[in-house]
Amino acid sequence: MSADASRVPEPRGLEARLASRRFKFCFVQGLTLVRVPLIFLFLAVSVFCSHPVSEFWFLVAFTAMILSAVTDLFDGYFARKFQVTSRLGSYADPMTDKVFYLTTFPTLVYLADRMGQHLHARVLLVLAILFLLRDQWVSFLRSLGALHNLSAKANWAGKARTLISFPTICVIYYYLQAPAHWAFRMPAPLVYGLEGLSMGINLISIGVYTGRFWPALSAELRVPEGERGKEG
Repeated sequence: MSADASRVPEPRGLEARLASRRFKFCFVQGLTLVRVPLIFLFLAVSVFCSHPVSEFWFLVAFTAMILSAVTDLFDGYFARKFQVTSRLGSYADPMTDKVFYLTTFPTLVYLADRMGQHLHARVLLVLAILFLLRDQWVSFLRSLGALHNLSAKANWAGKARTLISFPTICVIYYYLQAPAHWAFRMPAPLVYGLEGLSMGINLISIGVYTGRFWPALSAELRVPEGERGKEG
């Protein structure tokens, strides 16, 4: 009787552990995917609110941007802590990063130009193009890497880029849109310095990923044997 009683809790305990793991997995995926509606909220406020933006709507957009950046820093941390890393997460995370950059950079260019900062808008445009080209290049390399069983996980350069870029974008938005009566103003040299640093880390990231996937790239650049025979 006692032996039978001791076996009863096992299925319940297993079911509880599975439910807990399922909740942790959904929590981590939710942290990743929630960036998309948050950044679309930022876009809607920036584009459709009157200029200058009211203090309330500035706080709404700025908070949405910060939360979007924070979730990117913590989804990977919780995935590793809860041991729920997955292939879905490894692809969803860079996808939501792309949505973030595709939305924020054109919006910042638009805001800078609307503020009359035309030269700054051109600098932001160059930065936006560099970000988007880097993302497309890395996606291309990862696709080649998948053909050769190379891991698509982010490396230190990608993580450093994220660590620098997300706060930089928040700083730029504050610099452009913070209410004029607020005492704290973002120093222009800090903003321009962060933009230069972001350009640098993007170029470094391009180089690091190219080196990592070079075996796959070089293999695909070789002329196929059949084509060689035809050329001969």
